[in-house]
Amino acid sequence: MQLTLVVPELIWPEPDDRHTLDALRCPGLTTLIARSRLRRRPPQSLEATLADTFGLSENVPYAAFRLLGEASAPTAADACWLCADPVHLRLHQERLILADGGSLGIALDEAREIAGELGRQFADIGRFHVATADRWYLQLAGDPDLGHFDVLPLSAVAGRRLGRQLPETPQARALRQLLNEVQMVLHGLPANQRRDNDGRPTINSLWLWGAGVLPAARAVDFTGIWSSNPLARGIGRAFGVPVQALPDNAAELLSRLARATRAPAGSRQLLVLDALQGPVQYEDADAYRDALHELEERWFAPLQRDLARGRIKRLQLHAPTAYATLAWESRCSEQWQLWRRPLPLAATAQTLARGEG
Repeated sequence: MQLTLVVPELIWPEPDDRHTLDALRCPGLTTLIARSRLRRRPPQSLEATLADTFGLSENVPYAAFRLLGEASAPTAADACWLCADPVHLRLHQERLILADGGSLGIALDEAREIAGELGRQFADIGRFHVATADRWYLQLAGDPDLGHFDVLPLSAVAGRRLGRQLPETPQARALRQLLNEVQMVLHGLPANQRRDNDGRPTINSLWLWGAGVLPAARAVDFTGIWSSNPLARGIGRAFGVPVQALPDNAAELLSRLARATRAPAGSRQLLVLDALQGPVQYEDADAYRDALHELEERWFAPLQRDLARGRIKRLQLHAPTAYATLAWESRCSEQWQLWRRPLPLAATAQTLARGEG
């Protein structure tokens, strides 16, 4: 059996932050990566890393895939969808800073109220769909040609300074006009007035990204996907891969795989462990340490032991980080190369920051 783990923001992005890094004790993780082969590529988002994992190329229709992974999704497989996620933009030192919906405390009925009004105001453009309080979608009317729609995923811009929201292409002109009008409408909505009166940040814009139509189904290498991430789940469903919720820990995963008739020897399983992403985006070192220690206890340490014992034949660890997009790979025999001594995560961060490793 082969396991592929996707763990965004695995290494704290500030290599000189010894207060955060020196306190981390993760022997399972550090042993695993010390006895693995590392490949590094330029930094990219979690979404782009998932797309690469499935062999998807440019102009990936992230919205259509992500929508397919939601608990409830409209059936419009041949439509052009956009992620239209609610955000708050604020001006800081002459630059725009974006806060994503997950940090705004949006209630589901509030989201539906706002999206419903946008749907009434812009019915000629398309229809809005609210999957969760902070994940919204826009189905564009007709058969639009958006060209090369190079907008970063929301995860890549949340908590960061913005350059621009939409591409400066002729094909995106109508969307840029739409976004300007949406921002004006949002400003006057009663729901936003209530938020402002309560001292809460308003929903003053949408992040439009991931445009496209679902591609035709095709064969992929994975025989199972374990994740709560809607994009990973949607890609799996689009390509006919069984998708299940992430178990509590590695022992439960391996137990369930051992009992499953659909997981023969040599199967390839994909797990998405994204608990570190939010803490890194919002520079919450305490939350990062807590989440990493939990991942160590539930996943990294037991999987390293199971790899060394041969219960797992090969393990890949893909980690999109601020340093690079990192990919460690190890076979069971390599975990017995005792001369490859684990390094503290602080040393690993310093090595990565220097472009080494």
